[in-house]
Amino acid sequence: MEKITNIVSKPTLPPPHGGRLVNRLLEEEPEAYAHLPAVQLSERSYADLELIATGVYSPLEGFMGQADYQSVLEYLRLANGLPWSIPITLGVDPKTARGLRRARLVYRGETVGLLEVEEQYRPDKEAEAKKVYRTCDQAHPGVAALLASGEVYLAGPVWLFRLSRGDFPEHHYTPAETRALFAQKGWKTVVAFQTRNPIHRAHEYLHKVALELVDGLFLNPLVGQTKSDDVPATVRMQAYQVLLERYYPKERVLLGVYPAAMRYAGPREAILHAISRKNYGCTHFIVGRDHAGVGSYYGPYEAQEIFELFAPGEIGIEILKFEHTFHCRSCGTIVSRRTCPHGPEHHLLLSGTRVRELLRAGEALPLEFTRPEVAEVLRKAYQAQGGVGWKS
Repeated sequence: MEKITNIVSKPTLPPPHGGRLVNRLLEEEPEAYAHLPAVQLSERSYADLELIATGVYSPLEGFMGQADYQSVLEYLRLANGLPWSIPITLGVDPKTARGLRRARLVYRGETVGLLEVEEQYRPDKEAEAKKVYRTCDQAHPGVAALLASGEVYLAGPVWLFRLSRGDFPEHHYTPAETRALFAQKGWKTVVAFQTRNPIHRAHEYLHKVALELVDGLFLNPLVGQTKSDDVPATVRMQAYQVLLERYYPKERVLLGVYPAAMRYAGPREAILHAISRKNYGCTHFIVGRDHAGVGSYYGPYEAQEIFELFAPGEIGIEILKFEHTFHCRSCGTIVSRRTCPHGPEHHLLLSGTRVRELLRAGEALPLEFTRPEVAEVLRKAYQAQGGVGWKS
């Protein structure tokens, strides 16, 4: 983890969403609460707990009550009017919920936090799926996770015992830590980039165009729960590191993980991702084609268009909207439809299926698609799985 030093500087980064950076970390021993009834957390719920407690989800201090829940679904705002796009809730079965007032939160057999239960309510999950995911199709991973969660939502403030830095402790920062690092580096403007995939040349193009406009790049890959056929976080992190080592200015990039679970909520998730990066201290956020999408549930640029529902400055982070970029053989570089005059027969476009075919065959990925160092990381990881695909 990059060292953070104490410095005195004039604040230049955006204030946290809602004006205050939430801190719900509790410096006490979990054993003192062993007498409380237990609520078991899924991987997704544990990720939400951490993001609430460390301020990534500021101004939330706990799982949402019904007023906020309904307002977010209907109006893309919390009940107080602050922009917010996805309900952050904790579902349990009715037996667990019955009479519950205070609970210890348990994840993988360990007590990790506390919940003060202020409210219980039963959501209409079909309505929630239609609003958040635009579908009730259980083939959608977000819908499947929603329908598998408990019938009763528990709401109230939470506390987290001892922050776990997960599988990537040297790259696992809280918003308070990233803000200190940005200030230490003298960055007054910072662009964040969200990814759940290895970085290819088109991504690199977006980063470097953005770095012409701002002081620093916060490469913030999502490392929480994803689909089983997504590239595992350990492989992706290795690919990011070899890429940053050779092709990026070290003094202008910070690699830090985003420990959220992927919801695949497309446009609504783009808003949540932007708010999270604002809380980390970023001034700009890149939104490209089909951000946080899956399948064909969303239009290719709906994740950009949804920001038009808010007044300028209302979310508090500037959105950099990029069209789909690709390599054009005739232009000899990365382009988009806005900059390239040539037809699709000139363009190198590799689908995920085609990339897996090449990896399965042990063949090199084209240099125009990805850097050779990244291709080698992917090839070795794929072959280590017997050439049959990724395993989570």
